[in-house]
Amino acid sequence: MPFDLNNLLKTGGELAQAAKDTAADLAQRGKRQLDLTAAQNRLAKAQRQLGALVYSLVRTGEENQPLIDKYVDAIAKVEAEIEALRAEGVEAAPAPAAPAKTCPQCGAEVEEDALFCGGCGAQL
Repeated sequence: MPFDLNNLLKTGGELAQAAKDTAADLAQRGKRQLDLTAAQNRLAKAQRQLGALVYSLVRTGEENQPLIDKYVDAIAKVEAEIEALRAEGVEAAPAPAAPAKTCPQCGAEVEEDALFCGGCGAQL
């Protein structure tokens, strides 16, 4: 069987192009996933800020509807961005598992909001 250098070069070039295309596709998907995660983080921050603002206004008896509307509009824009990314098929990376809360007395795993340990009854 004769050695065909041209065929080998052609095949090698096709494989290199396929690898390049795959790498570019993976990079683009990763970027879109990061965009979604960033948008979700911005949404959570804006929601916390709105909650803090409303709480502060209620506590002081003040009203500031224009500022509340500003936060609500910002939240709506981020939600629209998230929906657009999801419509493109982008999914957020799974969140890392939070470390389990344990009882300081016996080491048993307890619910995050538990007041008492289910294992030994110690107050948490």
